[in-house]
Amino acid sequence: MGGTLPPGGVLGSVPEGPFKHKIMIPFNEAGPVKVTWIRGDSFSIDEVVARYQTSAGEERELTLAQRWPIRRPIPENLLRKRYVERQFPAIPLTTATRIIDTFFPIAQGGTGCIPGPFGAGKTVLQSLIARYSSVDIVIIVACGERAGEVVETIHEYPETADPRTGGTLMDRTIIICNTSSMPVAAREASIYTGITLGEYFRQMGYHVLLIADSTSRWAQAMRETSGRMEEIPGEEAFPAYLDSAIKNLYERAGVIRCTDGTTGTLTLIGTVSPAGGNFEEPVTQSTLGTVKTFLGLSADRAYKRFYPAIDPLLSWSRYLDQLAPWFKKELDAQWVDDVKDMMALLERGDGIYQIMQVTGEEGISLEDFIEWQKSVLLDMAYLQQDAFDEVDANMPRERQLASFRLLKKLLTTEFKFQDKEAARDFFTRITGLYKNWNYSRADSPDYERYMTEIEQLAGQYQSLHLMP
Repeated sequence: MGGTLPPGGVLGSVPEGPFKHKIMIPFNEAGPVKVTWIRGDSFSIDEVVARYQTSAGEERELTLAQRWPIRRPIPENLLRKRYVERQFPAIPLTTATRIIDTFFPIAQGGTGCIPGPFGAGKTVLQSLIARYSSVDIVIIVACGERAGEVVETIHEYPETADPRTGGTLMDRTIIICNTSSMPVAAREASIYTGITLGEYFRQMGYHVLLIADSTSRWAQAMRETSGRMEEIPGEEAFPAYLDSAIKNLYERAGVIRCTDGTTGTLTLIGTVSPAGGNFEEPVTQSTLGTVKTFLGLSADRAYKRFYPAIDPLLSWSRYLDQLAPWFKKELDAQWVDDVKDMMALLERGDGIYQIMQVTGEEGISLEDFIEWQKSVLLDMAYLQQDAFDEVDANMPRERQLASFRLLKKLLTTEFKFQDKEAARDFFTRITGLYKNWNYSRADSPDYERYMTEIEQLAGQYQSLHLMP
């Protein structure tokens, strides 16, 4: 007692399961306060646990709970008075999904969006990101979702093992249920509620992931509310302030250095459900102008059962270059350049495939056919991932690095084939071996066996020694 603490300063902590809830001075205090009394015995959430004196000499009581307006960012006052510091995102969020971690990374404290038509696999992809991401707490906002999906999530999470803690996934998950049958005002407020909770845990120094599903229905709720208030409509009858509302929402994500010296992050990923998969509609376009990672789901890839159905030619991430220092230090000095080379291979392969659609295989050379087969191998063996296989669904960065290096050696090797049929047979066989290798645990005999078979098959057409 008698010590001085700034707004947001930590007075103590209360354990709850695997987490410690920090007891903090209210975030909206005007300046440092002096602690005059601390309670030492057991107490409930609404009982007074401490008293403090403000800079104006006013005595105030402190409980474990704080009330906060959800539309106002928690660190707003703290940032303005420099009690906390907003930092640049410098560490990637590991999702264990290869196409995201390698080609379209999301930073811890960053923003991303997942737009896609009905049936493209948004729900399964969200579940995978929530389950395997390198965060402490996951907040899922079911904004305007069908009641069946929300009930399924509530039943599934308490029974799903958490690979990070060994408990259940529900132990570190907050689900805000707001079904399509609930009032419009509640739907519009649900995302703000989720992000305020995320900011609260970020102030405690935790790494938080917020998944908003879906921001389209949130925007539709805003449109309905705006119409009832007789505001001037914008494009497609959405409110004229739609763009600024979306930007204000995503800007609440970020990395914060807290008053006690710890660092917390809030990563925000919003799904968008454009009608008919039309990415030109206002919600998608406003979101694209705000986020730094765009994971566009393709109905065509979903129809072909290419999951996750993230279109590598449509998606992008600005974090690949921003996080280059981390990739160079932790993975490989040439990581970013190698990833860009693989992206160029996918683009060349798509160009050759478009020509084949018109002329057939007879209209391209053997060299172009091999180039196209290499792009297909990259797609089938690395970009696609089995969400229902225990090993393939959860691939840590170390295993991703080993897989990418192996695949890079295969794709940069000049193989020699007599004709296109021989090339097709080779790439079909090696794709099958590579997929089986993805399904094999790193400490299993199958891991080494499939590696040897890949090496032997590649050696039949080119003298090649792959990494062990």
